Amino acid sequence: MKRLAIDVQPGEYVLARLEPDAGVPADLLAPGRSGLVSVTRTAGELSVVCPAGHAPEGAKVEAGWRLLTVRGPLAFTLTGIIAALANELASAGVALVTLSTFDTDHVLVKQGDLARAVDALNSAGHEVHLPA
Repeated sequence: MKRLAIDVQPGEYVLARLEPDAGVPADLLAPGRSGLVSVTRTAGELSVVCPAGHAPEGAKVEAGWRLLTVRGPLAFTLTGIIAALANELASAGVALVTLSTFDTDHVLVKQGDLARAVDALNSAGHEVHLPA
């Protein structure tokens, strides 16, 4: 696995669950909003990842996550990025949630595990950059 540059994004993130027939809260995707927002609908839920201050009203919320972003863009032909990060974090006892976008991959870890996650990734040879 090549050495990756990973940026720890500022602020707390949440994972939120709404009922599968819920509408996507329009303000989540409003222009000018900062931070990553991911919305996924399945037959069983509408799932949202977003900055903590933008959690949808009425959602079941799992708070206290920090977002780590692999610097991209990453070629679609690259393999094993999420597998390597997951293995390195699992070896350190760090639970994670992953998601991918067109340009890159993202990993969420609990705030209480952030220092261990950063140490594990740095020890594996990656460059982890904390927010200024």
